[in-house]
Amino acid sequence: MRDEQVAWREQQRQAVAGRAAALEADRAAEARQAAALLDGFVQRAAERGLDPHSLNARTLDGRSTYSTHVRGWYLRSDRSIAVGDDGEYYILTVPPSLRARFAGADLSPSRPRLVVGAGGGDGQPIPLKELLDRRLEAGTRWP
Repeated sequence: MRDEQVAWREQQRQAVAGRAAALEADRAAEARQAAALLDGFVQRAAERGLDPHSLNARTLDGRSTYSTHVRGWYLRSDRSIAVGDDGEYYILTVPPSLRARFAGADLSPSRPRLVVGAGGGDGQPIPLKELLDRRLEAGTRWP
């Protein structure tokens, strides 16, 4: 009986590891597709004369806004996500920081997804392509 339990646990461990590897491979492929969309957006924005500007980040509680050293375009009107002029995807929320108040917040790129807001509880999920197209169509009139 003990050998059967050990074999069963090992089989379950391998099945979980296999599912995790498959999920990671799917997410990596999705990120590559999303990165291609972001690169295309940066190129089209430059062709249309949409200049990038300095991005600001908001604290997680929404009480403070910090400047950042990243230039790019906001993708949502609430300025919660953006694409940098480097083609990277940024989520513009940061923890509160005294240092960031004076020196600016440090941003790291996030792994882009093909559907913005997928799996989250806030707002409506929207395809990244649609969000990028809306931003381009708005031109300089973006909030």
